[in-house]
Amino acid sequence: MKKNILIVDDDRAICTVLEHALEDFDANIKITNSAKELQEWIKQGLGDCVLSDVIMEDGNGIDILKEIKLTRPDLPVVIMSANNTVLTAIDAGTYGAFEYLPKPFDLNELKTILYNALSMEKNNKKQVELNLPIVGKSKKMQSVYRSIGKLLNNDETVIINGESGTGKELVAKTLHDFGERKDKPIIAINMGAIPQELIESELFGYEKGAFTGADSDKKGKFLQAEGGTLFLDEIGDMPLDAQIRLLRVLQENEVSPIGSSKVYKCNVRIISATHKNLEKMIENGEFRQDLYYRLNVMKIDLPPLRERLDDINDLVEHFLTKINTNKVFDDTAYEQLKKYKWNGNLRELENLVRRICLISSASIIDDNEIINYLNKDDKAISNNNFNNIDDLLKYYINVYFSGEMLDNNVYNTFLRKLETPLIQESLKYCNGNQIKTAEMLGINRNTLRKKINELEINIIKKQK
Repeated sequence: MKKNILIVDDDRAICTVLEHALEDFDANIKITNSAKELQEWIKQGLGDCVLSDVIMEDGNGIDILKEIKLTRPDLPVVIMSANNTVLTAIDAGTYGAFEYLPKPFDLNELKTILYNALSMEKNNKKQVELNLPIVGKSKKMQSVYRSIGKLLNNDETVIINGESGTGKELVAKTLHDFGERKDKPIIAINMGAIPQELIESELFGYEKGAFTGADSDKKGKFLQAEGGTLFLDEIGDMPLDAQIRLLRVLQENEVSPIGSSKVYKCNVRIISATHKNLEKMIENGEFRQDLYYRLNVMKIDLPPLRERLDDINDLVEHFLTKINTNKVFDDTAYEQLKKYKWNGNLRELENLVRRICLISSASIIDDNEIINYLNKDDKAISNNNFNNIDDLLKYYINVYFSGEMLDNNVYNTFLRKLETPLIQESLKYCNGNQIKTAEMLGINRNTLRKKINELEINIIKKQK
């Protein structure tokens, strides 16, 4: 028996293209631009699959999707939209769409989706209230939105990969805040900000007397996040010993604090993030392959800002709203922003917008204002125009604080950030001689060696 595909779109030209594109399908195709007519078809039991735009002359595709899922929950609905925001993708995924397709889309991809939709059943999904801060309509972000939409209502482990400042913590928070665990805590821990010898006690907790300094019981991050989400930031910095124990916890869903014979069942969703190439680390023996497979059930790759410059306007508008300012950026300002490298990605852009709004006396920000502030940053760093090291550190601390979600180890984070270049440059100054470097720094040679290994410092000698 032939299948029936119902298509609803307010754009007649698109309907014609779709009708011709689907001619090779063994299916009856019915087309309308009316939400009311589609609803009548649905009530009559017509259709084995629905292909619907969000916008139509007498209704809304998302509202119709909700109604379909109440009356015919097994009917697959593919949502199309030219309004390519994360909210549209999340709406589609949350209310049970089989797939979300941002316009313009590839017709071959559509055919594959419809073939799968006609071959499979899709269960309804739980509704959630949405108010997402992720911004951008570029093509690079569409795959991110679609991945988020698919991952909201399941407990699969996720690895978020992207450069520093691309918003990895924001995606993790979104997956939690708009998923089924939203009423439970999300606990973040930055592996790169914690001394390696403390990682296990932070993750799993410890019992009083377990080691010197353990004056009381401490609940680890796993138990703190019970029922919710544990966000393991910079997972690539986790030492191998801790990786082994983490793998065991994930396999058994049980955790035992250090020094304790008690075993606690743990129910948490694991979301990891890294800027490193974990596959390369596996080849080098620096990351466990079995743990990688446990964590990497689903992967979200976040593009750097330089690859999504079309989103600059929307991002700046978002930051301006967030700051609650009356300042506006004109077209020349946006064009100038799109010429910049943005090595610090979204965090650097937001920091620039905040600084301009705080310092500039202009109500309309143009390209000259942008050039002025960007040059101030570059010259201050390259020409050492900061009054002292305190000013330089304050600048970078403010950049860090412009992030969306901070962990509770800011102190250790900055100690590590300061230690790495200090030791590296000191070694370079001493031409790689560790004895002289330790003496100059005023630390024990064994301590220096330990720091070199922990911080993965490459010893660089001075150029002759």
